Amino acid sequence: MNKLDDQINKFFSNVQFLSPWLIRFGLGIAFSLHGLSKFPLPPEALIKYFGFSPFLASLVALAELGAGLFLIIGGFIKGPIGNLLTRVSALAITVIMINAFALAHRDWFITTKLFTSEQIFLFIIALYFLIRGNK
Repeated sequence: MNKLDDQINKFFSNVQFLSPWLIRFGLGIAFSLHGLSKFPLPPEALIKYFGFSPFLASLVALAELGAGLFLIIGGFIKGPIGNLLTRVSALAITVIMINAFALAHRDWFITTKLFTSEQIFLFIIALYFLIRGNK
């Protein structure tokens, strides 16, 4: 059993560096697509459903798009700038998700609906990058 485990570990050690990139790209693309789905600006659905002003509705769409894109970009920038960009993007995603839970999904706390939705995973992955940064 140890020999099989060693072989599997050896194989995956060659591609282990991809793990955080898969998570980063997944979150960044998903959040960017959420933002893009609200275009053209101002997003009428946010204005009607939540009663947001056109400015606030547009700000949400741009923040979602920007946070997703900058999370990805931050991973390519070495040093403190990239680390800060990753963390700021993750913070923006975290704040947006907390507001999404509080405004649109109040009835999900703490139910199976919360843990079977993609939203909780967007939130958890954003927390991962907020805590970890580019490390």
